[in-house]
Amino acid sequence: MAETISSLLAKSTGYLKEKGSTSPRLDAELLLAEVLGGSRVDLYVNFGQPLSKGEIDRYRELIRRRAGGEPVAYILGRAYFHNLTLKVDRNVLVPRPETEHVVESALKYLMEREWQRPPRMLDAGTGSGAIAISVAAGFPDAEVVASDASGGAIRLAEDNALTAGMGERICFVRSDLFEGLDPTDTFDLIVSNPPYISDEEWPGLPRDVRDFEPREALYGGPDGLDFYRRLAVEAPQYLRPRGCLIMEIGYRQAAAVTGLLGDTGLFEVVQVEKDYSGHDRVVTGCRAEV
Repeated sequence: MAETISSLLAKSTGYLKEKGSTSPRLDAELLLAEVLGGSRVDLYVNFGQPLSKGEIDRYRELIRRRAGGEPVAYILGRAYFHNLTLKVDRNVLVPRPETEHVVESALKYLMEREWQRPPRMLDAGTGSGAIAISVAAGFPDAEVVASDASGGAIRLAEDNALTAGMGERICFVRSDLFEGLDPTDTFDLIVSNPPYISDEEWPGLPRDVRDFEPREALYGGPDGLDFYRRLAVEAPQYLRPRGCLIMEIGYRQAAAVTGLLGDTGLFEVVQVEKDYSGHDRVVTGCRAEV
C-alpha cells in the first residue's frame, strides 16, 4: 500500500517524539512541506495523496537529520523573524521570538525622538543580521552598522540584508564587539544579543541548541556575564550623550546586568522590560549627558 501524506506524517511524528523532539508534529509537517514544495496547509488539503519513492526517500533523510538533533531551521536553511525570512546555517544562532523584543525597544527609542540628523545604530554581534535588518526596515532614516566576530556570520548577514532590500542601508564590519571599530566612531543606539549561557546552564540546554548552534554565540563565560561586563565598560565610549544601550538578557540576569551598568556611573537611566511570557528579557541603559 502506497504511503500517503497522512500515513507518513503519523509515522514520522511518532518517531521524532521517541527521539526527543519537543514539537514532533510541527517538525514533521515543516519537513514534508519542504519536500513537496508547498505549505503546511497544502498537506491537509491533500491528506490522502500518495507519495513517490523519491519524495519518501528525501523526506526520510530530513527526518533522520532532525532525529539526530539538527534544528529544523538548519535543515531548511531558513528561519523567520519579525516579518523577515532569513538564511541560517551553523555559523549563526537560529533567531528566537524573544529577540524581537530588542527590535521593538530599539524602534520605540528611535521613533520617540526628534532627530536633527539621521540616527546611527550599531548591532554588536549581529549573527544572521536579524536585529540590524529589522531595525533598518522599521526606521528607514537610521544609519545602521552591524558587527560580528565571525566571518561566516558576516557573510550570511550581508546576504540576508541584500535579500531584504537593505544591502545599501547596513554597513557590516567584522569585529569582536568594538575591537574592529574606529575608536572615534559614535552611535545614538547600540543593540546587542550577546552570548549569555553560563557553565551552570550549559548542560541543560536542549540537544539541538547545545550540539548544533555555535558555542561562541551562546557561551557567556562561567557566570554568563562576560559580554555584559565588556558592553557596560566599552559601550559608553561609542555612545553619544543620551544614547542608549539595549541588550537581550537571560531571564535570571536582570539584577546582575543592571548592576554592571550602574557600577560604571555612566548610565543615568537603566530599565528592564519583560517578554510576553513575563520573563525579564531586555535591559536598556541610557548614557548620561556628560
